[in-house]
Amino acid sequence: MKTCSRRERSKARTDATAPPAPRPPRGLFVLTVLLCGLLSGCAYYSFTGASIPSRLNTIAIPLAEDNTANPITSLGRDLTTLLADQFVGRTRLSLDNNESSADAVLTARIQQYTNEPTGVGGDERATTNSVQIQIQARYYDQVEDSTLVDQSFTGSANYDPTEAGLAGERQAAQLALERAAEDIFTTATSNW
Repeated sequence: MKTCSRRERSKARTDATAPPAPRPPRGLFVLTVLLCGLLSGCAYYSFTGASIPSRLNTIAIPLAEDNTANPITSLGRDLTTLLADQFVGRTRLSLDNNESSADAVLTARIQQYTNEPTGVGGDERATTNSVQIQIQARYYDQVEDSTLVDQSFTGSANYDPTEAGLAGERQAAQLALERAAEDIFTTATSNW
């Protein structure tokens, strides 16, 4: 028969009376399972908010047409650059300069450019002008031969013509283009 020292007997009693190890809460398990399920859906949805079908890897964005008579001759080129920055910089798509080999094609045409007074001062002079740019955009999936977006978008911005002059109009036009490009991107990459 084995005899235990006082120390061993004390340890045995402590182990026997110790509370069992805490179990993780059941809700934590359920939360973990739900979180894994939600994150598995992120293969199609990125955290930028942009949803691009997995079949699309490349996009062609030809130079935007400018069908307007306006004092800013670079609007088509500026819009093309803004759209390329949005689609390539905020998604996994890469830019393809060849429209026929790209998985998707985004075309844009500036249809209307207006610069009108929206505020008049006491001396009957414009204190605020609004630049509005209307753009027709078409986002086409060449893999499935389907149009994803085909609609008109409008961007606008205000400026003070008495203080800023033509430079103010250029800044307002650039801001209006940025807003329209953001709307085009959001519409084309949101499948809600």
